[in-house]
Amino acid sequence: MNFELIIKNGLLQWNSPSGDTWETGSRSAICGGTTTIVAFALQKKEQNTVLEMVDEYSKLADGNSYCDYGIHLICTNPTPSIINDELPKLKAKGVTSVKLYMTYDPMKLGDRQILDVLIGARKLGLTLMIHAENDDMVGLVIETLEKQGLTTPYHHAVSRPALAESEATHRAISLSELTDSPILLVHVSSGTATTHIRRAQTRLLPIYAETCPQYLYLTSSHLHPPHNSEDHFSGAKYVCSPPPRDSQEDLDSIWRGLANGTFTTFSSDHAPSLYDDPIHGKKRGLITPSSDPNNPQISEPRANFRKIPNGLPGLETRLPLLFKGVTDLHKLSIQSFVNLTATQPANLYGLHSKGSLTPGKDADLCIWYPNSAMPPFELKNSMLHHSTDYTPYEGMRFTNWPRWTVLRGKVVWDRDGGGLVGGKGDGEYVVRGVSTMPGGERGAWGKEWRPEGV
Repeated sequence: MNFELIIKNGLLQWNSPSGDTWETGSRSAICGGTTTIVAFALQKKEQNTVLEMVDEYSKLADGNSYCDYGIHLICTNPTPSIINDELPKLKAKGVTSVKLYMTYDPMKLGDRQILDVLIGARKLGLTLMIHAENDDMVGLVIETLEKQGLTTPYHHAVSRPALAESEATHRAISLSELTDSPILLVHVSSGTATTHIRRAQTRLLPIYAETCPQYLYLTSSHLHPPHNSEDHFSGAKYVCSPPPRDSQEDLDSIWRGLANGTFTTFSSDHAPSLYDDPIHGKKRGLITPSSDPNNPQISEPRANFRKIPNGLPGLETRLPLLFKGVTDLHKLSIQSFVNLTATQPANLYGLHSKGSLTPGKDADLCIWYPNSAMPPFELKNSMLHHSTDYTPYEGMRFTNWPRWTVLRGKVVWDRDGGGLVGGKGDGEYVVRGVSTMPGGERGAWGKEWRPEGV
């Protein structure tokens, strides 16, 4: 069975200095059946331009990627000049998607800033992605937890409740509706947020959604160390935002959203940080006397979840984890799998040479084993091709895995015949067009008001 598979990911960002490079990240993508990634170029708030930053980030991938690639922009300082002058220039270079944050001090935008970007993106036909969490809610909970001394990795999950995601998701949908601008709500983790999205879609609003493997398999209990573990900090391996939710019902609600079409795409949200790295990795959140010599009150290691880098590694495991939903769990049809991993992402992100097996398209394929043809195995991190020192899915049983990956007609992964057979530099930059998903055509503004210039 043949598919072309597309994701987004983060490699070599300034705020995520440990983990994968373009070489190791794209290598693991190929070995997991993915032929095209779209990674994030991240603007710092003090930067008043994005053109040079995007060019510099793109150069990191030149000659270093095993798979084809594109670039998203993360915009943290949307000045009028960037919106009106620079976004059109980025569009001409094939950067046709922008991500905004409603949380995190270094990146968050206010509602008015989001509205300005929504209107600018609508004029250009750009795909606008939003990380939706209510930052004030999160800030209040964190402040209270710290006063109470509740700062273990598990309390990261407590600090970012589903209610904060629910409120921000509803607010982002309202901002989208006001401006009649399509949005993609990313890494949706909860049933309440999924319900907001589904209701908006039934009103024919141009609301799209993405979710990730961690919200299908992990719960907040993973942030507690196992009872038999000598490493009481190991829950840090599962710290991401939004965090894994609390129950099986939360996981089931995300599976239902994938099956019923609420979700448009399924991404890794790959954010690799080494676990056993006390400077830049997960163990930065383990405060010791040597790591904080100015604090004489620290006599033994103490956890502080605020210092743990957010995010999980997941490039290589993304597709096998979703495919388990088809073959083992029977929660997803094969047709939905193809839509979520190939057809709809290509349409959404303007990858017009990708997404289907039709004349004129790139011959990108992922070929799986026939049913029961592959001996089952339990996953170990040593089997994977990233440079991260753990996988959140250690010990999980798999009955299928990509057998071959084909990039533009060339076999680059042959699991039974040498493994990785492609080379660094096989990947090419993809100049993306605009989304072909419906959106922004209704002209449905309130009474006599409409955005200027649309």
